Amino acid sequence: MKIYTHVPHPHIELRKKHAPKPKAPQGGPLARFNSFLGERITKSVGTMWCAYAFAIIAFISLPEAIHTGTSALISWIAQTFLQLVLLSIIMVGQKVEGAAADIRADDTYKDAEAILHEAIEIQKHLEAQDALLQRLISSYQNNAKP
Repeated sequence: MKIYTHVPHPHIELRKKHAPKPKAPQGGPLARFNSFLGERITKSVGTMWCAYAFAIIAFISLPEAIHTGTSALISWIAQTFLQLVLLSIIMVGQKVEGAAADIRADDTYKDAEAILHEAIEIQKHLEAQDALLQRLISSYQNNAKP
């Protein structure tokens, strides 16, 4: 005799098939425009192709920095190469890490939601068992009386 049928949370199977989508910008028209513009600039500057272009631009001024002396060379490394080229490379890394973090956060939220659902299902199962046990106890007590 089956007293309970477990219904797994739909997210458990869905999570295996679909990746979460990024969130849309929130706020008024100005906030959405700023988000749009910032995203477009970040997407264009935060690419390895942009880093390569910046590196080429930086290397154009390298011979002059070398001929000018140590101070100019150090300045070129710190102010031109590191700031110009590494900025794009760091942005690429941040974009990759941010996307992975967003996916992990969304998965964690959905996992917590599924766990809550499973806990509620366990509670329902226990309630069904309690009801059956109570019926068995009542039946036993009614049949055991002299």
